[in-house]
Amino acid sequence: MTDYAPLRLHVPEPTGRPGCKTDFSYLHLSPAGEVRKPDIDVEPAQTTDLAFSLVRVLDEDGNAVGPWAPDLSHEQLLRGMRLMLKTRIFDARMLTAQRQKKMSFYMQCLGEEAIATAHTMALRDGDMTFPTYRQQGILITRDYPLKDMICQLLSNEQDPLKGRQLPIMYSSREKGFFSISGNLATQFIQAVGWGMASAIKGDTKISSAWIGDGATAESDFHTALTFAHVYRAPVILNVVNNQWAISTFQAIAGGEGTTFANRGVGCGIASLRVDGNDFLAVYAASQWAAERARRGHGPSLIEWVTYRAGPHSTSDDPSKYRPADDWTNFPLGDPIARLKQHLIGLGIWSEEQQEALKKELEAEVIAAQKEAERHGSLVDGHVFSAANLFDDVYKDLPEHLRRQRQELGV
Repeated sequence: MTDYAPLRLHVPEPTGRPGCKTDFSYLHLSPAGEVRKPDIDVEPAQTTDLAFSLVRVLDEDGNAVGPWAPDLSHEQLLRGMRLMLKTRIFDARMLTAQRQKKMSFYMQCLGEEAIATAHTMALRDGDMTFPTYRQQGILITRDYPLKDMICQLLSNEQDPLKGRQLPIMYSSREKGFFSISGNLATQFIQAVGWGMASAIKGDTKISSAWIGDGATAESDFHTALTFAHVYRAPVILNVVNNQWAISTFQAIAGGEGTTFANRGVGCGIASLRVDGNDFLAVYAASQWAAERARRGHGPSLIEWVTYRAGPHSTSDDPSKYRPADDWTNFPLGDPIARLKQHLIGLGIWSEEQQEALKKELEAEVIAAQKEAERHGSLVDGHVFSAANLFDDVYKDLPEHLRRQRQELGV
């Protein structure tokens, strides 16, 4: 006889399935302007409330309210709109190109454009980013040539990476964009190490790392938090909580009943939970964290609450595991539409200007795509020369590989 019932494991379930409406009440939203803004030297333990609330600036009418409202010029705001819209148009064109079999694979950041663009605008030249595969907005914000991005996607003769990386896994040292890895979470610990090296050298550059909600279950995530805390590394640790890790709901990674931001507080890191679809909130939180790191106050962890509007990748069909109209019901809305409403409210923008900008950017992306496709794509049956197998591996090619190359006749 026993007084105990049999033990059972709890397996989290999504709040919405195909054919039923998602209940987004689990998000725990805060009204715009309500959340306090602490000084940059705040002790990590004093940010516990910020890890459970939600930093928001734009209210329902598109007004910037509260202590987090950043002091951005009209020029900066309009640049933010251009960058987000350019990123979305680029994504749409590349998705179509993949469906036309011009490239093997693509991943969109639809609905998440504010996170990469506003964050990058808050950084400085020389700061290093360690992104995942949904931060193409970083390169676009740093004016990396669209043609070079597309050549990488097409794996053609002008691919800066010579066809050795999966499409969308860009790399640019000049633009502070660390090589994307298909192994989840590796970039988190690398960013902490880079930030530590910057501090050891007495530099003023900081690093910024990105991870998805699902990848927080990887061990590198926890190792990064430990090292960042212990050595007070000048790094921003970004957790993009877009609610879905491939077909797995974020609660499977531990986002149920707590927040990902709270993991930072538990490790002694100042942490924020921020509306990732609010361009102004993203900029303000990023600027706060960057200033904290640059002033020697240590790392910050930011959970960006957003929604993956499209499929995980071109290999995914989200209608199999969630409602088809989920994004339209997401309570934090569309980041582009929200900034547009704000700009119109300021009297510096209009629907006509929005349409004109859209056409201008579409023409720019199409022109870059045509230029890139002149150098080949998968449709052309393009393959690299076998000689590339031997290049860029050794400083001096070993004799046995030299012989193999001669045998191939390349």
